[in-house]
Amino acid sequence: MHKEHFDWKGFIKAVLTIAIPVALQNLLTTTGSMVDTIMLAPLGENVVGAVGLCAQFSSLMFSCYWGFVGGGMLFFGQYWGAKDHDGVNRAFGLTASCMMLVAAAFFGMSVFFPQVVMNLYTDKTVLHDIGIEYLSIVGFSYPLMIFSMALSAMLRSTEKVKIPMYGAFAAVGTNMFMNWVLINGKFGLPAMGVRGAALATVIAQVVNLCVILIQAKVKHDPFVFSYTKHFRWNKAFIREYFTKCFPIICNELFLGVANMIINVILGRQSVQAIAATAVFRTLEGFVIGFFAGFSNAASVLVGKEVGAGNLEIAYQRAKRMLILCDTAIFGSCLFLLAIHKPLFTAMSLSGESFSICTGMLCIYSVVALIRMCNWTTNDTYRSAGDAAYGTILEITFMYAMVLPCVYLSGMVFKAPYLVIFACCYVDEPIRFTLMIRHLISGKWVKPVTPQGKDALPAFMAARGHKPKEEAS
Repeated sequence: MHKEHFDWKGFIKAVLTIAIPVALQNLLTTTGSMVDTIMLAPLGENVVGAVGLCAQFSSLMFSCYWGFVGGGMLFFGQYWGAKDHDGVNRAFGLTASCMMLVAAAFFGMSVFFPQVVMNLYTDKTVLHDIGIEYLSIVGFSYPLMIFSMALSAMLRSTEKVKIPMYGAFAAVGTNMFMNWVLINGKFGLPAMGVRGAALATVIAQVVNLCVILIQAKVKHDPFVFSYTKHFRWNKAFIREYFTKCFPIICNELFLGVANMIINVILGRQSVQAIAATAVFRTLEGFVIGFFAGFSNAASVLVGKEVGAGNLEIAYQRAKRMLILCDTAIFGSCLFLLAIHKPLFTAMSLSGESFSICTGMLCIYSVVALIRMCNWTTNDTYRSAGDAAYGTILEITFMYAMVLPCVYLSGMVFKAPYLVIFACCYVDEPIRFTLMIRHLISGKWVKPVTPQGKDALPAFMAARGHKPKEEAS
């Protein structure tokens, strides 16, 4: 069968149109976190480590709400491709409602029970007390942050990627300025230390949300302010939404719990290792920031074509995204390796903590190429309607391989910290092989729109498969 020439030039242009603003937004956020760490560094290694542990609680929150983001983007992208604006509005209303329930839970834990959270993440009293100060204030930013994320996911999926980017610019600038004012006590204000950094985060999230809403209003976005259309759900839509989203929600939730267990194990290592991990997580966010741009582009560009019924185009785009993703990740890792010495020094690492963080960055630079391919491919599957395959693989390997390896190396055999850290990624090469096989098969294309469903039989026949009968 003759294959049409793939339009690389048009594809790369479409990817960069989405990827660059998203990557820039994430880079800004990561830069803000990096600046937070640098500005808190003069207060000592213990402060850096404690705030890093609080960030792990934020990561657990991320895992709990990201399932709804992933599920929502599946519907946003496909409905957008099918030009079904009512569908986008319904999906946004349900997604935002679910995410705000998560926000309420984590707000309550951080503000009213911060001591419980810190007891879970570390047994070091000096870190525990600092973390309580920070967490009890920064918790007020969680509802603002999560609602902004819901808006950003919908805006990105409908190709309004610059609006969240403007919000990120404003938020990072505000956070940096308010950190300087509140941590150090400028303009006659008292020096608040870690409490000042937490309050600066809250103020920055207020600014972020306001900028997004104002820009959406100015640009007459058809979805953000369509309140009456956000809640026009019926039983059939809710059932389809949660049927498609359930694997994604389970994936993020189970992974969040697993990562929490890993962080609890890491939090019981030396103070130097904890400080090194806090700095590494910030740098990891830099790499993920670049990756997220390409992953979001994959979700939007593939999901849009699946929704419109152009399944072969979606298939060809999905395969090419891996090449672009690895190129971005490789460049990001090389950049960090080149500048890591002055960066670590600026973040108050020295001696053992400096050596540990350098080793972590070297290990991650190798595994990131495989890890991010797995992540991008899974996001592609989700946008095309297959939320189950990647989820089953990731959860199975996490609980059957990764967690036992981390626990045994860290708590039983008391292995060197870098060995424990490397065990976090032992499953990636195996999953990569299985994920690529599934990608080539095309079985991950599972449309939710009438146009996509009509085109599915011919697409599956071209791959040598019979399409499965879907329940009506």
